[in-house]
Amino acid sequence: MIEDFLQDWPAPTAPRPIVVIGAGGIVRDAHLPAYARAGLAVAAVAEIDAGRRAAIAQDFAIPQTHATVAEAVAAHGTAVVYDVAVPPSAIAPILRDLPDGAAVLIQKPMGSDLAGAREIRAICREKALQAAVNFQLRFSPMMMVARQAVEAGLIGDPLEIEVHLNIFTPWTLFPFLLPMKRVEILVHSIHYLDSIRAIFGTPKAAFARSMADPRAPGFAQTRTTALLDWGDQRRGVMSINHNHQGGRKFQSAWFRIEGTEGAMMVKLGVDFDYPRGEADELWFCPNGGDWRQVPLTGSWFIEAFMGPMRNLQRFASGEDGSLFSGVEDAFQTMALVEACFVAMDVPAVPLDLA
Repeated sequence: MIEDFLQDWPAPTAPRPIVVIGAGGIVRDAHLPAYARAGLAVAAVAEIDAGRRAAIAQDFAIPQTHATVAEAVAAHGTAVVYDVAVPPSAIAPILRDLPDGAAVLIQKPMGSDLAGAREIRAICREKALQAAVNFQLRFSPMMMVARQAVEAGLIGDPLEIEVHLNIFTPWTLFPFLLPMKRVEILVHSIHYLDSIRAIFGTPKAAFARSMADPRAPGFAQTRTTALLDWGDQRRGVMSINHNHQGGRKFQSAWFRIEGTEGAMMVKLGVDFDYPRGEADELWFCPNGGDWRQVPLTGSWFIEAFMGPMRNLQRFASGEDGSLFSGVEDAFQTMALVEACFVAMDVPAVPLDLA
């Protein structure tokens, strides 16, 4: 029964304290609330901005603060798990400052491009870091169940995976994206590409177009189309529009997953009325049967953020044999993202109107 699949990553038996590096919005809105809900203790926060450092420590009762990574490492060594929640360009220097063998959760994306991802991977290998990337959507209850359903053969041979978004995203909430040349795929649809990989496997090739929109002035891209090629009977499609002005009635944010024996629909609730969102949903229909909704234990925000840290904690203590979003796996997501961006420069076939 699809309702019997595991929806939450198991909790570690003896978790280490967490040292958070960075005190931005995602830490305040998702990381720290998720760790509190998971019963994981945060020992310290390291942040160069003194005001932000003091505010987040006070708001979340974090006992220690540090002005630099070096200061945090001197105080905690390898007795903690480091949560590196900083912009992509800052990841590599921070990893170099961590102690060899440390356990570290790295904020997505894994660098600004594939070259950055290669550098991060090389540092992790060189320093023998126990490192995972915070691709948390694959840890959400709905995606956990969807992946296990495919693996168990509930939909038969996998045939179709489609992501369709037609929503309104208030891009003005993210002014730091304005100077970036790579936006929509790198910071948003990367989650969908990663979850597609987790459920259907890594495609062999990709084609994509991602473009700006006058309804989101200044942002490099807010609309994306992508085609994913496994070289067999599987088909992957993404159609993403963040600028729908017609209200809630015809908004859409779904994964459609189909196979020879059944289908699933996954509603991405947080994408509606962001950042307030709606509830996530998972629906399953065997061929010839009726659609039924699968009860979920939580949502992408914030319950999914517990999963990567729990998996890392369990891996560091030997309870888990592998990292579900380890850097070696995450690098494949970055390679898929890079392929999509490179494909934007490949000309389409012109019509022969002669």
